[in-house]
Amino acid sequence: MITAGDFRKGITFEMNGQPYVVLDFQHVKPGKGNAFVRTKYKNIYTGAIREDAFNPDDKFPKAHIETKKMQYLYNDGELYYFMDPETYDQLPLNQEQVEDAMKFLKENDEATIKFYNNEPFLVEAPNFVDLEVVETEPGVKGDTATNVTKAATVETGAVIQVPIFINEGEIVQIDTRTGEYLGRSK
Repeated sequence: MITAGDFRKGITFEMNGQPYVVLDFQHVKPGKGNAFVRTKYKNIYTGAIREDAFNPDDKFPKAHIETKKMQYLYNDGELYYFMDPETYDQLPLNQEQVEDAMKFLKENDEATIKFYNNEPFLVEAPNFVDLEVVETEPGVKGDTATNVTKAATVETGAVIQVPIFINEGEIVQIDTRTGEYLGRSK
């Protein structure tokens, strides 16, 4: 059990049978009345964010989130298959569970999958990936004003903004958390 007085960013807890993660908290001691903990928290399944005030003595069960590194194998058109490298078990996931991560995952790439009560709820691509540019407009010579960007499609189908000098066939590094171009791969 965890009390509201123990809340910190990133702490997971259960309330009404749903898992939540604390996004922000503030211990408040008003001049009159009892102290309370103003908390901003997010439902792990739905992504809904709420703000509430809790008594510091309120108790909640701790939500145990398990994290596993798994290898993305393939997509059969409907399901995406991931393999546990230790047990070789395959885990099929649907489009809704993987859609954000799949913009940056190729076959055989490693992904982080989070589980709550042995049920997968989130797939994360590595923070940084190197992908090949498969389609982009050619850069125009002399068009070198600062920070000019253009759309480029990478091999996974994601469209990102890249500098004007990047051409098709080049490998670029991308921050998957923001979808931003970081530079050419070395």
